[in-house]
Amino acid sequence: MKELNVEATIENITPVTDFVDAELEALGCPMRAMLQINVAIDELFGNIANYAYNPEVGPATVRVEVVEEPLAVEITFIDNGKPFDPLAKEDPDVTMSAEERGIGGLGIFMVKKTMDDVRYEYKDGKNILVIKKNL
Repeated sequence: MKELNVEATIENITPVTDFVDAELEALGCPMRAMLQINVAIDELFGNIANYAYNPEVGPATVRVEVVEEPLAVEITFIDNGKPFDPLAKEDPDVTMSAEERGIGGLGIFMVKKTMDDVRYEYKDGKNILVIKKNL
């Protein structure tokens, strides 16, 4: 398991993505899976940066762990911000037009559709969100 600790800011999305990509490249991760993971990082870390500590800034931890049988990667996002379960919100109705659908929820919906597992828990004052992608 590899771990990166950074401030939860929009500017740190790139270093977080670079950190995860380095691990994915070492695994020989397919490009399609890497792109899907990068979109998930942008959405999830962006949400932490924008909402977890708002208007303050706080710490965030990103962990990358390789799982065997089947080969997969789990990426864990941890923050001490306000408790928020992004999985609790109902999925948007994607059959409606963007105007009818309203704002919000599409990013986490995309994460849930492109990852093989997404789970959340609030434990010991921390938001813990894990995404898993089978390779």
